[in-house]
Amino acid sequence: MARWTERLSRFHRRGAGAGATAFGESRFEDQRWRRAEGAARRFALWGGLLGVVVALIVWAPAAWLAGWVADATGGRVLLAEARGTIWNGSAVAVLAGGSGSREARALPGRLRWTLRPAGAGFSLMLEHACCLNGRTELRLSPGFGSMTTRLVAAPVQPDSGGQWIGQWPAQWLAGLGTPFNTLQLGGALRLTTPPSGLTLRQVQGRWLVEGGASLELIDVSSRLSSLERLGSYRLDLAGDPASGGARLDLATLDGALQLSGNGQLGANGLRFRGEARADGDPAALSNLLNIIGRRDGARSVISIG
Repeated sequence: MARWTERLSRFHRRGAGAGATAFGESRFEDQRWRRAEGAARRFALWGGLLGVVVALIVWAPAAWLAGWVADATGGRVLLAEARGTIWNGSAVAVLAGGSGSREARALPGRLRWTLRPAGAGFSLMLEHACCLNGRTELRLSPGFGSMTTRLVAAPVQPDSGGQWIGQWPAQWLAGLGTPFNTLQLGGALRLTTPPSGLTLRQVQGRWLVEGGASLELIDVSSRLSSLERLGSYRLDLAGDPASGGARLDLATLDGALQLSGNGQLGANGLRFRGEARADGDPAALSNLLNIIGRRDGARSVISIG
């Protein structure tokens, strides 16, 4: 009897040990499964967030680019009715007088753009049937507290002294407000660059200029004068290595209204001094000379900055 009791006791001890082992293994498997489930949830969460970020980048609306342009120009250049994405989109190009201004002028047709990564920056290709010479490229290179914008030269035009970038109606300037809305200019504005193009670098609010550009005002007219044509003019912008800024030179190509002057674009902003005179009939240009600048006898003194 004692022998059978001992055997039964050993059997129960072995059964209890096996049960404890099975229970321990079950708890270990449960913990491992819970850890795997938690990792899967975290992976799904981060994957979902990454997908949202990628979708926002790929499908970022064109309105975001329009907002950046408005902020960067103080509300003077607007991309109205923006459609598409920041990578491929279009909008109506508008000049305005800035925040709070009621003045605005739009160009005909739509400005179209394509934005692509290029090296450490981006390449912005612009097309506008009314005003640009084919496709115009801007290369944008953001940095720490800086932004570099390079206007890449367009193909050489046989009848031009440089690279013709674009041509716009002078009436467009009325959108900037005073004094252009009063002058109501007619004619055309043509932008050209040398083969080296034009590079603008903004560093902590300071503008640095490399290369150059010329803005020609062709066959200008104004409602303030009885003359059908005032003349043609050229404003040259050239980088100044000494200051890092740029020199400005205004000259008359031909016409009854004679304009001249020079200035500097640098750390302190724009400073320009010039004058306007009548070549011929002063009475036909009197009202215009009063608006252009401060009258000093037969001339009108132009002072900016």
